[in-house]
Parts: sequence; structure tokens; C-alpha cells
Amino acid sequence: MQLYIGADHAGFQLKETIKSHLVNKGYTVIDKGTFSETSTDYPPYAHEVAIQVANQNAMGILICGSANGVCITANKHAGVRAALCWQTDVATLARQHNDANIICIPARFVTNTEALSMVDVFLNTPFEGGRHANRVAKINIQ
Repeated sequence: MQLYIGADHAGFQLKETIKSHLVNKGYTVIDKGTFSETSTDYPPYAHEVAIQVANQNAMGILICGSANGVCITANKHAGVRAALCWQTDVATLARQHNDANIICIPARFVTNTEALSMVDVFLNTPFEGGRHANRVAKINIQ
């Protein structure tokens, strides 16, 4: 599976940890930046990941300090369902009930271990469909 990942400076170190973890598991991870801890704005990275996720029918990972900024930005794109996750149960439900295709992780509020667990759960949990499919179909503005 091909994955897109991006972060601002606050999420850079966690992005690198997640990227290494996923590559070791055999995933192809395309890094859309940032590439250092130098202060930077989060929207360009969130837009880059969201565009690829929407166009490639792929999955994505976005990280910033609170995850709010990247989540809000990514959700501006049609076809993107970005979910702010801070524990594995939330990541599971984001996939099962919302068919989320981007996980947004708050680097300042989770440990590396928690983040890796959330990513693993997110990537391995299928969408349940059924009654949830009707709800997800109503998300996009017509």
C-alpha cells in the first residue's frame, strides 16, 4: 500500500519515526515534508497529502502539534475524510464508522508508542459500511 505523510516542524520527529516504522513493515511511504524542525506553516504539507489521497484513492498521515490545523486543512479537499486521533479507539472508529482516509496525529499530546499503535490500527481496520455508508455518503457537499 502506498501512503502519503506530511508534518510541520512540531510533527517532524514523529513523522520520521512513523515513516521508518512503516517502511520496515513494507509500506511505500511518500514524504511530502517538512524535512526539518525549522519553523514552518502546516497548510502546504496538509494540502499536498490531501491532494494525493483524494487523487490516488490512497491513505495519508498528517502530524502537527495539536493535529487541528492539518485536519481542518485536509478536510477542505473533496474526497478527504481526515480524522484527528489521540488514542487507538478513536483511530479504530474513524476507519470503521467514518471511512477516514487520513489520520491526523497531535505530536505534542501522544507518545511515539501511542502514535505507532494508532497508525497500525488505522491502516489495518476496514470500513464497516452498512448504516455508516449512508452517513459517509452525506459528508461531501453536492
